[in-house]
Amino acid sequence: MKNLVLSRSPEPPLRAQRGRLREGASEGIVFFDLETRRSFQEVGGRHNIRHLGLSVAVTYSTADGRYHHYTEDNVDELIEELKAADLVVGFNVMSFDYEVLRAYTDYPLRQLPTVDIMNDVYRVLGFRLGLDALASATLGTTKSADGMQAIRWWREGKMQELFEYCQQDVEITRQLYEFGRQNKYVQYRDRQWRIRRVPVNWGNG
Repeated sequence: MKNLVLSRSPEPPLRAQRGRLREGASEGIVFFDLETRRSFQEVGGRHNIRHLGLSVAVTYSTADGRYHHYTEDNVDELIEELKAADLVVGFNVMSFDYEVLRAYTDYPLRQLPTVDIMNDVYRVLGFRLGLDALASATLGTTKSADGMQAIRWWREGKMQELFEYCQQDVEITRQLYEFGRQNKYVQYRDRQWRIRRVPVNWGNG
């Protein structure tokens, strides 16, 4: 669902808050991803993101060094973890994940201190890259599935597979952020399969 690759967009992305921790805060970073119950086609298009429904969500918190698993039944706990974070890091989180969660809260999640890796790369390149494209070129790793497979797992009741996939995306997001924070760039391959660097500014390594 979120793994867009080299697709041009005439509209700028929503402005993410830059990758800065709250002043005076300790470094409590929450890496975050979620999966949905329905596809865009089933809800009538991207303007109906809030109707997609949450199937599962996974976070990784640097505060306790643990992964946390959520479903719709405890979505309030997920939202509280995001609100308590010094920084939230995700991929397409501003336009997708936060929008999905708007069905469950009136809290303005997009005002949270957030690094949206996809948006930051878009601002530099002028086109969108998927998580898989950045991870394969930067980390040498790839995603195990995609959003449509995640929906099929949800419908088949395969919660273990669903959580494992979502957690893998969180781990890839964490590794990508940490690489970019330390090295000040991430990488992708252009149409000629050449490695290209994208400068990022996510704080001191």
